[in-house]
Amino acid sequence: MAPRTILYTGKGGVGKTSVAAATARRCAAAGLRTVVLSTDPAHSLSDSLEAELGAEPTPVSTNLFGQEVQAQEEMERHWNSVQGWLGSLLEERGVDRIAAEELTVPPGMDELFSLLWIKRHHDEGEYDCVIVDCAPTGETLRLLSFPDVVTWWLERILPSQRRLAPFARTLFDLPLPGDGVFNDVERLARNLVAMNGILRDRSRTSVRLVMNPDRMVVKEAMRTFTYLNLYGYLTDAVVVNRLLPAEGYFAAWSEVQREQLDLARSAFDPVPVLTAKYMEREVVGPEMLDRLADEVFDGSDPAAILHTELAQQLVTENGRATLRVSVPFAEKGDLSLKKIGIEVIVRVGAQKRTIMLPPALAAYSASGARFEDGTLEILFEKKEANRAHPAEPGASAKRDAH
Repeated sequence: MAPRTILYTGKGGVGKTSVAAATARRCAAAGLRTVVLSTDPAHSLSDSLEAELGAEPTPVSTNLFGQEVQAQEEMERHWNSVQGWLGSLLEERGVDRIAAEELTVPPGMDELFSLLWIKRHHDEGEYDCVIVDCAPTGETLRLLSFPDVVTWWLERILPSQRRLAPFARTLFDLPLPGDGVFNDVERLARNLVAMNGILRDRSRTSVRLVMNPDRMVVKEAMRTFTYLNLYGYLTDAVVVNRLLPAEGYFAAWSEVQREQLDLARSAFDPVPVLTAKYMEREVVGPEMLDRLADEVFDGSDPAAILHTELAQQLVTENGRATLRVSVPFAEKGDLSLKKIGIEVIVRVGAQKRTIMLPPALAAYSASGARFEDGTLEILFEKKEANRAHPAEPGASAKRDAH
């Protein structure tokens, strides 16, 4: 059976590594053979677990293994032939050798190579649970569409590149890539496509967002949530970490945090929102990690899939986009909505939910909405297509939702 796979991501400094390590310890304590691996180039998993970890899975405690994937080793494993060819091409054109080596690795590829360990663990079947401490949100997001791009490139471009290679030297004075280059690229592409299938298997794989109850952090997590839904990745929980006590010196700050916690609960609904208080000591080592796990999971199973459906779906085609949002138990007359920039604000009675759209949809305006069987469909069109109907953004959608 394929392992249960949980990926933790979030803005840097929110405690993502601690939550991943705490989850792994709790899974191992339940008798599940568990590996927790860090794909963040700035590894801190060793510090969190208080154990020396290497590039391969290293025993930490009973049923628990830790791993800090080394991106350079993974690049040499998957990209060596391509890097050599591209480096030679750049050197021929006067680029310094060291600079050429740097330029042959596209941004984000290092973590992409590291994430291939997910596929390897699935193929080898050594573990019941694979817990992944991903790089901060922005780095991870850049990779989400890559397997789709690779699939297109593999099916349409790679075969033609093989056919056109003999003409490259004649037409463009380019050194010809050897079979090793094509083989490396093709193997990498197929591995990425397979990994993408693993990540989109909602019966075994989910993403959990970690955040602090600060407005900027919550807003970024909301954007991440939209992207995850857009690419078909299941978010089964969000973790709001470091809540301050409601009494004493921190009372005023706690009240502000409560407002952001309410925003998170409305924005990510119906996905469960798990919470953890601010600890009086740094969360490192077995004792503190177990305390954090107690806070976050409160007796529930950390390996369970805590939510099973995509909360949002966004489909774009021919200058139009449709956002589908689950609004269970709502009545049609209770709904209204408005689009402001890249935010869509859905009101259900007295409750408000804010949905962050991808920046590309800033050029779209809401043109209508439908509500049926507990699902709200919001329709968008590019603004150029709506010049003949210069209504207030969201106005027509608001009418149709009623």
